[in-house]
Amino acid sequence: MSDAPTETPDAPDAPAEEAPVAVQESTPVESDPVREAIVTQLSGAFGDAIIDSHIARGDLWVRVANDKWAEVVAFCKATLGFRFFDFLGGMDWLNNTNLSGEKVWDPDAEKAIPADMSTGYAGGDSRFQVLCRLFNVDTHMGITLKVDLTADAPTVATISHVFAGADWHERETWEMYGFNFDGHPGLRHLYLPGSFEGFPLRKDFPLLAREIKPWPGLVDKEPMPGEEADEEEVPE
Repeated sequence: MSDAPTETPDAPDAPAEEAPVAVQESTPVESDPVREAIVTQLSGAFGDAIIDSHIARGDLWVRVANDKWAEVVAFCKATLGFRFFDFLGGMDWLNNTNLSGEKVWDPDAEKAIPADMSTGYAGGDSRFQVLCRLFNVDTHMGITLKVDLTADAPTVATISHVFAGADWHERETWEMYGFNFDGHPGLRHLYLPGSFEGFPLRKDFPLLAREIKPWPGLVDKEPMPGEEADEEEVPE
């Protein structure tokens, strides 16, 4: 008997291992059925007047059409149970990149909306907005309603007949931002003299005190770790 090894047919080549396909995991969207139901109720009652909404961090923001502002606020109180009025205030979303106080008022700038302007949750189509915060004391849930105001004539209906506490807040917003509230029983100054010109909380209001002395954070600041302190320039 021959001791020579017997030949066996070549085994087929094993298939090459395929590289694993990277599966991109999508960020899970947190479901909030309770607040989603509120948005559904508002949309069902007012349709396109509910322009946008945003749910985040266990809270709700809803942007409302200007001509339906007072009606939506009243609906939130009477139908949705948001009976506690927290606050109302104005917002100027204009970017304020110059804090040196060297701002010069430009009437044309009021109509300009920078492309990179951020308008917060639920968005916005204007640099001016009014925000109202309501609270449901039974469900311990809050809602922030917001409305766009035109730049040339910022106006929205009053809600002082819905929440008496809004009377003072609308007067303050009128005084500090120049926003008009149609139907308000008496818009008049709270803090400023009647002869005062301008609206101090608008981003383009000249801060005369800062023209003389810049914001403290822009001068005499300590260097961050790893940064070299700026050497004082010695006049020649």
